[in-house]
Amino acid sequence: MMLQGRMIPCQSREALVTVMSYRNGIMDGCLQHPRLDRKVNIQSLSQLMMTLNSLLDLEDCPRCPLPLVIAGGDSGACMAVFRIQILFREHYTWQGRLIWQNEAQEAVFHSALELMQLIDEILED
Repeated sequence: MMLQGRMIPCQSREALVTVMSYRNGIMDGCLQHPRLDRKVNIQSLSQLMMTLNSLLDLEDCPRCPLPLVIAGGDSGACMAVFRIQILFREHYTWQGRLIWQNEAQEAVFHSALELMQLIDEILED
């Protein structure tokens, strides 16, 4: 019996975002994820969200967790490093945690839009 429309937790949905610069939604940064063989350059918040969504589409909630992403050596000159943990997802209703590693702060988000707003608020300050 398959359960349709039910949100299923996935323990390994974690991405690392390193932001070098940011202004008005335009960013210079990169995304790391266990399903990527290399860092992906990110140039906007919308590109970040679409890339994350594509990575989530690849997953069918694997039973064995993927390895955590380890931050690269370029975090010293960056503006911010975020760990994005997406715990539940149904369409664009994402629920998870945004961990701002530079400041050792954490926030919970309940949608993809709320995640975008959190990142924008942090980077615009």
